[in-house]
Amino acid sequence: MTKYILNSGGLKDNPEKATLFFQEIIKDLGVEPRILSCFFAEKRENWEEKFEKYKASFNKLIDKKIKPKFDLAFPDEFVEQVKNNDIITFSGGDDYLLLCWLKQYNLLEILQGKVVATSSASSNILSQCFWTCDWRKCFNGLGILPIKFISHYKSEFGSNDPRGLIDWDKAYKELSEYGDKTLPIHALEEGDFVVIEK
Repeated sequence: MTKYILNSGGLKDNPEKATLFFQEIIKDLGVEPRILSCFFAEKRENWEEKFEKYKASFNKLIDKKIKPKFDLAFPDEFVEQVKNNDIITFSGGDDYLLLCWLKQYNLLEILQGKVVATSSASSNILSQCFWTCDWRKCFNGLGILPIKFISHYKSEFGSNDPRGLIDWDKAYKELSEYGDKTLPIHALEEGDFVVIEK
């Protein structure tokens, strides 16, 4: 059984929700869970900096008795790294960039039996299809989970965008009519998450 924990993003602005999310990630995994942090949705030059910030934030918000062991993911070592860790976390960022990296792996196979925690773009990518704030349209994900997803729902995401504020009702309607209309839509407000076991 693989446990997927899909977060909508915006965790840095929602510390209470971030605490609940991190607690769910490490739940029932003992005092030294092994966490592989994947920043493939970010520019390569930012990975180490993001990794250090993520570790600090994670350790600050979890029970002090828990002492996670963190590992930074690299594409050429990714499959072996996944085997050696209990939890795989995927950051948010650029949907397309993440898709380019992840489509080379058989994720269903290599993530089997792991806890997989995602945020924003990475939640989108694991879905059958999604509506992205960046492009403001629907795309197909990797189809790991039979759902549709909208990140940052009802937020001020993109408020400084020259295109103006996002029309969330329009976004939801577009996704509901895109692809398989029978799939459930998870439109989550920032910091909220859904747990799917498969």
